[in-house]
Amino acid sequence: MKKPIVLILLILVMTGVFVLDIGQYLNLAFFKSQQQALESVIYAEPLLSGLSFFAVYIAVTALSLPGALLLTLIAGALFGFYWGLLIVSFASTIGATLAFLVSRLLLRDWVALKFAKQLKAVNQGVDKEGAFYLFSLRLIPLFPFFVINLLMGLTSIKTWTFFWVSQLGMLAGTMVYVNAGTQIASLESLSGIVSFPVLSAFMLLGLFPLMAKRVLALVAAKKIYRAWPKPKTFDNDVIVIGAGAGGLVSAYISAAVNAKVTLIEKSAMGGDCLNTGCVPSKAVIRSAKLRHQIATSDQWAVTANAEPCDMQAVMARVKKVIERIEPHDSVERYQNLGVNVIEGEAAITSPYTVTVDNQELTTRNIIVATGAGPYVPPIPGLSQINYLTSDNVWDLEYLPKRLIILGGGPIGCELTQAFSRLGSDVTQVEMLPRLMLREDKDISRFVEAQFKAEAINVMTDTKAVEVIIEQGEKLLVCEKEGQILRLPFDELLIAVGRKPHTQGFGLELLNIPLSANGTIEVNEYQQTVYPNIYAVGDVAGPYQFTHTAAHQAWYAAVNALFGVFKRFKTDYSVIPWATFIDPEVARVGLNEQEAQEQNVAYETTRYDIDDLDRAIADGSDKGFIKVLTMPGSDKILGVTIVGTSAGELIAEYVLAMKHGLGLNKILGTIHIYPTMMEANKYVAGMWKQQHKPERILKWLERWHNWRRG
Repeated sequence: MKKPIVLILLILVMTGVFVLDIGQYLNLAFFKSQQQALESVIYAEPLLSGLSFFAVYIAVTALSLPGALLLTLIAGALFGFYWGLLIVSFASTIGATLAFLVSRLLLRDWVALKFAKQLKAVNQGVDKEGAFYLFSLRLIPLFPFFVINLLMGLTSIKTWTFFWVSQLGMLAGTMVYVNAGTQIASLESLSGIVSFPVLSAFMLLGLFPLMAKRVLALVAAKKIYRAWPKPKTFDNDVIVIGAGAGGLVSAYISAAVNAKVTLIEKSAMGGDCLNTGCVPSKAVIRSAKLRHQIATSDQWAVTANAEPCDMQAVMARVKKVIERIEPHDSVERYQNLGVNVIEGEAAITSPYTVTVDNQELTTRNIIVATGAGPYVPPIPGLSQINYLTSDNVWDLEYLPKRLIILGGGPIGCELTQAFSRLGSDVTQVEMLPRLMLREDKDISRFVEAQFKAEAINVMTDTKAVEVIIEQGEKLLVCEKEGQILRLPFDELLIAVGRKPHTQGFGLELLNIPLSANGTIEVNEYQQTVYPNIYAVGDVAGPYQFTHTAAHQAWYAAVNALFGVFKRFKTDYSVIPWATFIDPEVARVGLNEQEAQEQNVAYETTRYDIDDLDRAIADGSDKGFIKVLTMPGSDKILGVTIVGTSAGELIAEYVLAMKHGLGLNKILGTIHIYPTMMEANKYVAGMWKQQHKPERILKWLERWHNWRRG
């Protein structure tokens, strides 16, 4: 019977509040008009007045009515600092606990039934760190206190814990507001506002959240570091683990500001990008593109024959390309920049120490940049064969006649087209409904149509079930629409995603948590749960691009070295990327499917590149530019480009979005004729045409007619 009784009482009380219009009394103007009368009553009946105010404060807080903050100021004004603090401190906690209990009684069962999965996850966190979370919210009111009261009632936190943590957490804030109230009471004229006591009180009111936040950070740091003794001196300001893009940039920036930095790499300098990723893949793509152009040279009125591919020669060229770029990322270069480079395997042994080859190094900060590697799905029978990944495909000494590529993402698509153009009979298998699922459906359709036009066998909605060997022939068993397919192959290349490198170098020892997708959990400053340990690049997410790793590295290095003065949140507002198939696909900002998922209103302007003079002359007239803008505005929300050199064309939009420039600015910029860059101007012109001021144009037409007589 508790629920209906409490609900009826609550309805009756709230009805009374609205009928009596209690809100008219809960404002500063009313208080100032009644201040002298109230002070007289308090002087005559101090105990009764105090108890009455105490009861009113409890009621306002328990009913979650607006006015608790004003009552806190009034308490200081009427009762002085010490009595006001005593009254408000306990009344606010009792009222908050009553609101907490009402929420728990009336709503928790319904919420638990409706949102069982979400509430379970919340309660797991509350059971572990509930008191600390509540204390944080009370100390720094990110949400109104009445919201905290109601939401905490839905969790599993104990009532007594809620009470004492609230009492303690709200005490500092209550002191500040009650003190401010004592100064409000002393104001007799506007000139009193500039008095030192009043200015001091309100300065404290403004500084309190900043001071509280700092104190809270110190408390949290002390808690997490308590098991780890801090060295008295340090060998390094920063130790960077991993010499890929993120690690190299972190080390470079640290050395540039004369910090003592050590960079540790257990494998090859330059990481995946230089050795097994971006660089070798683009070298192979270039060779494949040239061979394709030779094979289709008749469209340029040139007669040429594409010779069979010499795979050893192609891979030799790949190695030469890597060798030419290698000095940019070499040990020698970074040592000359002032970085202490150690080639060995690092292990984090505490928040302040890293060991490498039995040598212990101390450091104020650690930046983890260990990257990621190919994810290999647990397909039965896969261990029977020497399958390929983006790590070892560059060691091929012959061109596979029949090649199956698992994966329809960017890596899978790039390698699919490249090997097909080199001469392999390629079958691309993707378990999802379409290729390049992160892009819009029209992009996926375009890419799939291009692949099929190049005689690539694209199989979407197809799941790899098993690898078998029958009579010496390797077969991939797949399931598609309920049917079992057996696909013969000479080589199988797996390109279904990348798995962050998080094991084997000490994260487990420090209990540094990982996110659901396996990356290291970091905050907006790239910090892990240990404020002096940072993570960047593929191992941290959310993007697995070389340029985002370098982008994050700037924030990690600067925050590590200068965070005591100023910290910077990593800016993901304008992140571009490209898939280097032919034609290329490049994007920055939102596409249509993301805008729809996020309920972002948008307009679309599309320009087809088959209308562009330079594209026609080059025989590169496939693709389009699609720009999303705010309705009725030229502000760019996102751009997708499909076409030759899309990765270069997108740069103009990246610059525009970064600096708040719209399509009108692009339209007003001179673009060289004839170039592919003109496509950017033309799509801006199409937007302008769609948004021309019809009413003004009609008046201009009349004016021109009048002038002509």
